[in-house]
Amino acid sequence: MGGPVTVTHRDIERYFMTIPEAVQLVLEAGAMAKGGEIFVLDMGEPIKIYDLACTLIRLAGLEPHRDIKIEFTGLRPGEKMYEEINFSNEEVAKTANNKIYVMQANGYDPNLLFEEIDKFQILLKSKDIEELYRQVKKLVPTFNYKICDENIHCGKRRIYKKESTYETGAV
Repeated sequence: MGGPVTVTHRDIERYFMTIPEAVQLVLEAGAMAKGGEIFVLDMGEPIKIYDLACTLIRLAGLEPHRDIKIEFTGLRPGEKMYEEINFSNEEVAKTANNKIYVMQANGYDPNLLFEEIDKFQILLKSKDIEELYRQVKKLVPTFNYKICDENIHCGKRRIYKKESTYETGAV
């Protein structure tokens, strides 16, 4: 009959919007923009991917796990169980449209940010991947990483050591 359907994890959740709704909200947010704002769209409630898979199988007139097997593949490196639209330390303000919010500035120092970006650019040229990842983590505190050993795959790219430098290669 087909299958199996693969799902990362039984409890993983994602947000969904129709394309017309997303386009409408993006266009409205663009019209509201004065320069530099970050807009957050209200996408409703997240949906469990497992539940979505079961519903789609049933809509096809079949029964999940009986007619179509569902396999759980596990989270990939860096993949999260749920999406964070904004973080607990970030505030959003309402706009004229109740489905569009604007992120409030959290008081970062632009000069410090530019210094950190300069360091990042130097590290890009050095190919010191471990230090590069630490710098990214400094710029983006929620960034998580794992340095891979030889022949171990991390997501869709492999990071391997060659003559005391790190290189990346497509898998």
